[in-house]
Amino acid sequence: MTAHVTLLRAVNVAGRKLMMDDLKAIAGELGLANARTFIASGNLLFTSGKSESALKSDLEKRLGAHMGAAVGVMLRTAAELDRVVERNPFAGEPGNRVAAIFLDDAPPKDTVERSRNVDDERIALGEREVYVAYGGKGMGRSRLRIPAAVKGTARDMNTVAKLAELAKEME
Repeated sequence: MTAHVTLLRAVNVAGRKLMMDDLKAIAGELGLANARTFIASGNLLFTSGKSESALKSDLEKRLGAHMGAAVGVMLRTAAELDRVVERNPFAGEPGNRVAAIFLDDAPPKDTVERSRNVDDERIALGEREVYVAYGGKGMGRSRLRIPAAVKGTARDMNTVAKLAELAKEME
């Protein structure tokens, strides 16, 4: 059994409400063990012996049926999430000012160059993540647009670090 973290895209924003109890129940219906949520932004931790592709497919189908619309699902094992924390190129910045944008695949090499509305943000590429250090405006007021991240989902590094810690405890 491997510890996994699911990061859902665009839930509990803009009227797309998903109760965390419902998310835990869906995990149970799918046979995911030790399911628990962390904060109400679509973070699910669980253990499973299934492959990432099978888990992603199962979760996307079931969540889509529950929500009545497609829900993006990003998955990482506990070890992968730990590497995201370890490889944060902006570790010297406050965790609430740095985000990891999780993607299904490696970001394109030209991600930084293709980004628009870059003000004082700094961008770096990870394995299947894009790291962004938000400057003085912070994440909430940034106008940064990263085309490669459109189908991804972001979490600040405080949240990523806590999820990594919780997932490691599940192993």
